[in-house]
Amino acid sequence: MSSGPGVELPLRNRTAIAGIGESDIGKLPHMSGLALTAQAAKRALDDAGLAAGDIDGLLTAYTLTEPFVMLGAVLCEYMGLKPRLCASMVAGGATPAILLGHAAAAIVTGRANCVLVCTGENRASGVSRDAAVSALASSFGHPYFEYPYGNSIPGSYAMIARRYMHEYGLTREQLAQVPVVTRRHAALHPNSHMKAPITVEDVIASKPVASPLNLLDCCLISDAAGACIVTSAARARDLAKPPAYLLGIGERHTHEYIVSAESLVRFGVTESGQDAYRMAGLGPDDIDIAQLYDCFSIVPILELEELGFCKTGEGGEFYAAGHAALTGRLPVNTHGGMLSHAHAGATGGMLGIIEAVAQLRGECGERQAARADTALVHNEGGILSSHCTAILGREPR
Repeated sequence: MSSGPGVELPLRNRTAIAGIGESDIGKLPHMSGLALTAQAAKRALDDAGLAAGDIDGLLTAYTLTEPFVMLGAVLCEYMGLKPRLCASMVAGGATPAILLGHAAAAIVTGRANCVLVCTGENRASGVSRDAAVSALASSFGHPYFEYPYGNSIPGSYAMIARRYMHEYGLTREQLAQVPVVTRRHAALHPNSHMKAPITVEDVIASKPVASPLNLLDCCLISDAAGACIVTSAARARDLAKPPAYLLGIGERHTHEYIVSAESLVRFGVTESGQDAYRMAGLGPDDIDIAQLYDCFSIVPILELEELGFCKTGEGGEFYAAGHAALTGRLPVNTHGGMLSHAHAGATGGMLGIIEAVAQLRGECGERQAARADTALVHNEGGILSSHCTAILGREPR
């Protein structure tokens, strides 16, 4: 298989995640988005055994809850950092994994030595639910051809789910297995937003949002932040915690608005994953755990298939058969994902990266996967429009 443009960048085994931290999670009206992010960043620094003065790069995402355009510079000011590399990016939910790749590239090319990658928002308490939904609809619905006609993010994903069900025979019960499995995992995480057990019947009986998606098929709205410290592999080996090596990473951007998508059942996940597999020298059978973007219950089903973990049309059965469970063939979203652990803007994807590192270190207690030598993280943004796949390893490969 020939390599695409950029795939041969010398990133494999060159960098590692040396520290991870997540903020308090839930509805936290006493904390701003900046405070949540700073809390997560401090916990990541402490985890790595580093001080703020060791950071010479900061990469972050965006905020819909605070009035800052240059969020990266604002965070540096807030935390007392003066890095030589600073940027904020808007790629929707795909942003954290993309930032991880940018941090790795900056380290390999000598632009920075130690990069703080952080995201955070007080989306549960900083804005009302209606304001959050309206802001997202105006941001991700085409301003001329979608938003004026009442399009919404749940409506767009519901359209994808309905089309997938039509083409591949996915049942409502299989779709409902996704939030049920992730809730079981979230119940084992001490910092999860939602822990109460749910059943398939609960999901199907929950409040309708956009058919076939009900309330429990939709991600949470949380106050949450996450951070990781990226540095060279050589330096990471000398720090406080075992490193998680970046083995491979790939991106693909196929459209911006769903009206322009070439398909409603196949997106850029395959190509993003292929680039990451190729860089890592691995394939789907080599992956032990997966942290997949799950803003709605249909999304990890699509991602499982496009990433090669099961055949097209079999993602629902993968969940129904227990393969995504903690004791299954490929544990998926072992922290509970965005459906149960937390979701706050770009932070949902960041928490997947954090969980992957914690699993590789063997730090997850009751939710620790039996085998966790390699982990795949997939972030997606927009309406399945921007994709980034990262593969991390306990050891260099």
